[in-house]
Amino acid sequence: MRLKILVTGMLLIWALGPGQAQQAADAVAPETSGAGGIETSQRLAPARALKEAGQPVAAQDWMIAAANPHAVEAGARVLAQGGTAADAMVAVQAVLGLVEPQSSGLGGGAFLVWHDGATGGITTLDGRETAPLAATPRLFQDAEGQPLKFFDAVVGGRSVGTPGTPALMAEAHARWGRADWAGLFDEAITLAEDGFAVSPRLAALIAGDAARLSRFADTRDYFLPDGVPLAAGDILRNPEYAGTLRLLATRGARAFYTGEMAQDITERVQRSGRNSGVLAPLDLAIYRVKERAATCAPYRAYEVCGMGPPSSGAVAVGQILGLLEGVDLAALGADSPEAWRLIGDASRLAFADRGRYLADSDFVPVPVKGLLAGDYLAERARLLGGDDALPEVSPGSPEFDHALNWGDDSAIELPSTSHISIYDRFGNALSMTTTIENGFGSRLMVGGFLLNNELTDFSFASHDNGRPIANRVEPGKRPRSSMAPTILRRDGKPVLIIGSPGGSRIIGYVAKTIIAWADWGMDVQAAISLPHLVNRFGAYDIEAGTSAEALAEPLAALGYEVNLRDLTSGLHAIEVGEGLRGGADPRREGLAYGE
Repeated sequence: MRLKILVTGMLLIWALGPGQAQQAADAVAPETSGAGGIETSQRLAPARALKEAGQPVAAQDWMIAAANPHAVEAGARVLAQGGTAADAMVAVQAVLGLVEPQSSGLGGGAFLVWHDGATGGITTLDGRETAPLAATPRLFQDAEGQPLKFFDAVVGGRSVGTPGTPALMAEAHARWGRADWAGLFDEAITLAEDGFAVSPRLAALIAGDAARLSRFADTRDYFLPDGVPLAAGDILRNPEYAGTLRLLATRGARAFYTGEMAQDITERVQRSGRNSGVLAPLDLAIYRVKERAATCAPYRAYEVCGMGPPSSGAVAVGQILGLLEGVDLAALGADSPEAWRLIGDASRLAFADRGRYLADSDFVPVPVKGLLAGDYLAERARLLGGDDALPEVSPGSPEFDHALNWGDDSAIELPSTSHISIYDRFGNALSMTTTIENGFGSRLMVGGFLLNNELTDFSFASHDNGRPIANRVEPGKRPRSSMAPTILRRDGKPVLIIGSPGGSRIIGYVAKTIIAWADWGMDVQAAISLPHLVNRFGAYDIEAGTSAEALAEPLAALGYEVNLRDLTSGLHAIEVGEGLRGGADPRREGLAYGE
């Protein structure tokens, strides 16, 4: 199969025009991290060529799609040696925390959706961060009770929640792993010690955030040695991170949550300066991953399953698709302003409900079944029956057995994050979205990794016009998220494994890609690459520099405010059928690879 993919990639190069051929040829050339660094093997060369050519990668036994070639390489080796999707995820996450530290890592959290190849069951693991026990609803308010400005809250210890990613890695491996736990960290440890070449994306993000990264000496020294931002191609080594990984490998995840590591994390948070936080050793000691039932909704012939509260992802994606169930999107097509009017206003209706009702269901009642009920969505879908943009959108009144009088939440959720999709030889499917929230999180480093700023996903205000906000800060609570790791199933079998980074736009990215695949008949790579149009709160964001710009004028004529902007998703998806086909977002540096 490896030879087959390589030959396919070379044939594609010969069929392309001169400019495209040069790009694809460059993609096939082996990527090295420079003198003294790890070399990404020739194994991934055809996958690069296919991505550059806009074609999906084909495989038969297993497949992985993730955000960095080094991480894909690590996961591929685990899968090729007979490991499960859970095993491969551990190796992938360990590498991602090193090579794209701005997006995810040991200091963050994650949501995982799992389809079990042996039983046919589907479940989810919640590795979301938790608020410290000492946190109060006024955590992000000033002395007068006014909400802080966003970045005044983010940078420093105040925004740091209890990390969940190490515990989730361990829980997934304990449930579904086959490989030796300690060996899953070998590649990341070697890469951290020998060094890797800083990617152009990482270099650009460091330069753009240099002022905030410079606020803390250890963070500055790592990302801006001698005060100069790392450049693309620089070799970056992280022996501290290697030491942390060795701790996890030899003593397990509990060593992260107790003892010296827990003490180091909490001291860093509590002594970070004028914006110190209240995270304490007890918060880490009591942290647990939670298994939750998957939140599923029907769409066409599929069952769309994902992560429920504290994520809003599965509910909002399910609502968008449910509102469009009665629309013949296939007949309208991907270039139709009418199709995008319907998709955009369906998204606005979902986001209105999200802002009022979605939060950590361990702390507040959340009407998940009511929000996804067919009769409720049919009633809301009648609002889409006009010819123009909805002039205004309000939350609906889903059926529920509790009195609901929540205020509306306007919490900001900025884009960063990473996504991993994996299918293994045993028929297991894994979709995991992983994050430290904003790029570079709180900008605090401990043990060679960055700590999250996840608490700023809570509402900074506790009340709205006298009504409590469901997503307000509370001790031990998990902040609402938009992460939407998703598995589509048909007749109980997985057919599409998908997810994306992108802050609150994740919901739109995932819904659009499902529609492109399910309704417009696009292959998995074409569906990912399709330009983005996202509407959350009324204004239509259109991906600049793409063919979607042609829809700007028609959508404006329908009454929308239109903004042309970069929309940098990081979609990674795998289609499961007679074989496997994978795609990786051309907007980022990830790859899909399988054998």
